[in-house]
Amino acid sequence: MRLPVRETIFALSSGALPSGVAIVRVSGASAGAICRELAGDLPAPRRAALCSIRSRNGLMLDQALVLWFPAPHSFTGEDCLELQLHGGRALVRAVLEELGSFDNCRMAEAGEFSRRAFEHGKLDLVEIEGLSDLLVADTEMQRRLAVEQSSGHLSAIYEAWRGKLIDARALIEAELDFSDEGDIPGAVSDRIWGDMRAFLAELEKALEDLKTGEIIRDGFKVVIAGRPNSGKSSLLNTLAGRDVAIVTEYEGTTRDILHCELDIGGYAVHFYDTAGIRETSEPIEREGIRRALGKMEEADLVLSLAESTSPDDFVDVPEGMDVIQVSTKADLLTDSDTKPKTDTLISSATGYGIADLKARVLSRVEDKVGTFSLAIPSRLRHGQQLRDAIEEVRQAIERNDLGLEIRAEHLRRASDDLGRITGRIDVEMLLGKIFSEFCVGK
Repeated sequence: MRLPVRETIFALSSGALPSGVAIVRVSGASAGAICRELAGDLPAPRRAALCSIRSRNGLMLDQALVLWFPAPHSFTGEDCLELQLHGGRALVRAVLEELGSFDNCRMAEAGEFSRRAFEHGKLDLVEIEGLSDLLVADTEMQRRLAVEQSSGHLSAIYEAWRGKLIDARALIEAELDFSDEGDIPGAVSDRIWGDMRAFLAELEKALEDLKTGEIIRDGFKVVIAGRPNSGKSSLLNTLAGRDVAIVTEYEGTTRDILHCELDIGGYAVHFYDTAGIRETSEPIEREGIRRALGKMEEADLVLSLAESTSPDDFVDVPEGMDVIQVSTKADLLTDSDTKPKTDTLISSATGYGIADLKARVLSRVEDKVGTFSLAIPSRLRHGQQLRDAIEEVRQAIERNDLGLEIRAEHLRRASDDLGRITGRIDVEMLLGKIFSEFCVGK
């Protein structure tokens, strides 16, 4: 029985229209035939050629650069065609409609080009996720983390770890299978357990780095907390450079959590303005306070605010939480007033102390992140697979009451756990979720 030919896909792969240039990408078995129909001929592989793009009824559509990437030397591993058109809406729509008129050719779904790259072995899942992060990176550190992953550096570490486990299993299985033969010395497997202990410590260190990766990828969370009218919303507006929160002289104005994101020193830092914490019987305000307290529990850092004229009126912060005490409304202090003893003194009205506050926040971020290689895990699924692998390796090392066959099986399971991170083993259920994060055309 003859299998059906896989559909050729196409999409606009560049930004919003209108634009100076619009790139339309085509991938699949029909890409070459489509190029001949629209451009007259195939250009030399990986060489841009200026061609007249015509519909199949001879209508001139555009003068465009055409690039041809024959399989397997393309992003997807299939025959690929790129048309670099002028970026007018009507022109791009006409070209896309013409492509859709070819048999077995359709518009690509979100992430489908990247999925085909994965299926053809051009990229693994970690590289795919890094590429996804690179497309949405807002800060320098996010970009650097994404590049480290999309370029395969993190994948190389995971594969090296799998190699260590495979070598260890090979030694054990050699002893099990060939111990009665002269070329395999007895108890050769005993030599691997010291190596496995060092390897276990390496895995545990990588898992510790997960929090660092999450901070860089998802952002450092800073909650602004304090009594009503302590200057929380004014500080958020000053940091954001715009009116995010409503500021009035009335207490309890902020009821819900307000948010802005800043780039500080290359890191994404999320600031959250919360309801003023006080005793109240008003139900909506009480819900806002409950949410504020919950957000503090999730924070990487709390800015605890108090008016400079009430320097001791700071709210209680959860034990063990990193906190900076901030005295606000410094512009209301007179020369005769004693400056409050606090971590920093600011005025949202004049901007006094804001640069110092940002520097202190950046210092806290850098303390959390530390000095490290950016080839570190940054997603929860990586962390879960690492935890599973750690537990399997620990069982293999510590359960010396088990037979060598069982201990080798624990090492095999650990190897499989690491393989699931890069997509080598049993990841079909993950694929839809991962590739749905991409835009159409990538």
